[in-house]
Amino acid sequence: MNTILKVENLYVNNAEVEILRDISLSIKKGEILGIVGESGSGKSTLIRALIQMMENSEYITNGDIYFKDKSLLNMSSRELRSLKGNEIGVIFQNPGSTLNPIRKIGKQFVEVLKSHSKISKKEALNKAKIMLEKVNLKDAECILHSYPFELSGGMKQRVAMALAMIMEPELLVADEPTSALDVTVQAQVVKEMMKLRDGFNTSIIIVTHSMGVVSHMVDKVAVMYAGSIIEYGDKEYILKNPKHPYTKALINAIPKLDGRVPVGIEGNPPSFKESLDGCRFAPRCKKASIGCRFKEQKLKHIGSERFIACTYVEEMEHKQNE
Repeated sequence: MNTILKVENLYVNNAEVEILRDISLSIKKGEILGIVGESGSGKSTLIRALIQMMENSEYITNGDIYFKDKSLLNMSSRELRSLKGNEIGVIFQNPGSTLNPIRKIGKQFVEVLKSHSKISKKEALNKAKIMLEKVNLKDAECILHSYPFELSGGMKQRVAMALAMIMEPELLVADEPTSALDVTVQAQVVKEMMKLRDGFNTSIIIVTHSMGVVSHMVDKVAVMYAGSIIEYGDKEYILKNPKHPYTKALINAIPKLDGRVPVGIEGNPPSFKESLDGCRFAPRCKKASIGCRFKEQKLKHIGSERFIACTYVEEMEHKQNE
């Protein structure tokens, strides 16, 4: 598979505060990457950087982002506008970020389709109706004639998803797309994203708090903590045999069907304004040594299946290999 998106040593600041540090990852054609971590770990900031829709106070201080071997950071605003919606689709957690509150849904679909392809209004509406039905919105005709405020939160989220998928993009970026939906609708939405991948070989990056979504949907997982990726690799290895103490704690905090009580993670993530020299998880980690608090943690290849930023894991791997 060819690499469609590559991030190299990305650093992002919000005002004078460093939010993301040394982020590197890649996603291949047809691959699905899940990004997980506690609230405040920098996941949404990363998504905004990837699609070049950062807030006014956010800016990239180092690194680069390549889409099909072309640097997004060197593209003009016109090139980026052409790319987004056509080759890169975006689904935000809050559909209000996508939908215009004073325009009917049908008009918004027509605008998206006509801005990227030569298509009549009638053809655009027919295509929109088909896509709405695919995300389980049965009365598509009525929805096309509705304003966003006339729809429920779950319906608006599915409309936003249909808008992102309507151009059959090569890359779909989804920031908590199922958080506002009930469990049944979540399953339907995930199913439609999987169909998009299977039918058009679309690559997907999804930020989610749901390990169920990760387990069912993704190929690779990136675990984020305090602005850095601390474990990254194939889903099967990370979910079934997590190595980093934070990844283990995150998985242990999930309710189990066998009745085992989930174990919360003691303490709170650090503020981005805090200056910590070593591992930022060390104050909450039971495996941390004195060295962990002072030694900078870098992602390193552990075995053949994953990258981990953890002195403790490195030491354990070294002892096993002696």
